[in-house]
Amino acid sequence: MLVLTFTTGIVDAVGYLGLDRVFTANMTGNVVILGMALAGGDDLPVLGPALALGGFFLGAMLGGRLVNRAPADWVRASTWAFGLTGVLATGLGLGSLVSPPEEGTIWAFVVTGVLALAMGIQAAAARRLAVKDVTTVVVTSTLTGLAADSRLAGGTGASWPRRLLAVALILAGAGVGAVLLAVGGASGIGVGMLVAGVLSLVVTIVGHVIHR
Repeated sequence: MLVLTFTTGIVDAVGYLGLDRVFTANMTGNVVILGMALAGGDDLPVLGPALALGGFFLGAMLGGRLVNRAPADWVRASTWAFGLTGVLATGLGLGSLVSPPEEGTIWAFVVTGVLALAMGIQAAAARRLAVKDVTTVVVTSTLTGLAADSRLAGGTGASWPRRLLAVALILAGAGVGAVLLAVGGASGIGVGMLVAGVLSLVVTIVGHVIHR
């Protein structure tokens, strides 16, 4: 789950910097951007965040259909869900290397929607596994737990290494995504999704093998 949190940082950086300020995993950001845009905020996108929200919602429903009837553990359904996320991200990455998406084009909107769908599947599957404070797609609750349960706040300080790692890894992932775009230009979008997709597939294989 920590590795998937790292990949979230990559795809969100790629989406925000390369796909017209769209988050493909962090839906809180999209809701805020969409709200400001609808209120007349200057040069803020509407269609991209709306597509990402819709794609993520559909993906979470699909992920829920896959894992909700399974035990709260890594099961075959988890392998299917995380594997599908990896396949979609990898496919989008390869497609974007062949034809880099440009802001405002149909292809860019397709990439946004499908990538958000993949992240919705991942989020639903991760939620079913219920690794405390590691949702893989957001760290707001993780930061809250890190601070509120700390010894400075009168708590026990339990699980602080995992919480801190989750925050650090999504930060590192965002940095990697930004560097890929800065170095590779338009092709950095495809490389970022490809890296995230391959890592998701590795996580899927490792999780499946360990479970078996």
